[in-house]
Amino acid sequence: MASRPRKTAVATATVLAAVLAVLAPEVAHADDAPSTPPGGTTTSRPPEVDSNSPGLKLADGATLAPAKVLDIKSVVEDLGGEERREDTNTDVKFALQAEVLFPKDSAKLNPEAAARIEAIAEEAKAQKATNIRVFGFTDNLGTYEHGRKLSKSRAEAVHDALAGFLGPEVTYAVRGYSEDYPIADNGSEEGRKKNRRVEVSFPRGAADGGTVAGGS
Repeated sequence: MASRPRKTAVATATVLAAVLAVLAPEVAHADDAPSTPPGGTTTSRPPEVDSNSPGLKLADGATLAPAKVLDIKSVVEDLGGEERREDTNTDVKFALQAEVLFPKDSAKLNPEAAARIEAIAEEAKAQKATNIRVFGFTDNLGTYEHGRKLSKSRAEAVHDALAGFLGPEVTYAVRGYSEDYPIADNGSEEGRKKNRRVEVSFPRGAADGGTVAGGS
């Protein structure tokens, strides 16, 4: 008879654990979050491959799949890190640090910003872009709401400048993301400086045959 309470306690604990597992909310981990904003461009992380897996060997009678063009990314950044260009087979993206475009905590463009934005507009023309994304970002200092307002205002300012260089046939997606989607560590001023940025991206056209800059 002494063993009955132990079995009951074990059974009760098992049922309780099962109930808690059902009722517990699903927790989203940082790795589950998208690395780029909605509507942006990204190259998904390649899956991990076990080189010793027998599944990598062709079975008898099997053939290789047709060859396909891989999405190659080329990244060019100036020495000061003020401007960064990313090219893939499908998209072109420019990232301009906020310091080279705006005064501190301001959405008013510097006089020097016009030349940088015009150069991006010329590339958009060369790619025959008709859909352009202009996204603003801040670091994690200050409140999230202030960052969202500032990043949106800065994106709108860059959009207005681009629209002055490009024709009315171009459509835009203009958004502000505050501190979301950092590209560097906000734990240092160097990282925060990279995160304070405006990104301009658009699909590649047929002007250069789709060849990625720096690729072969």
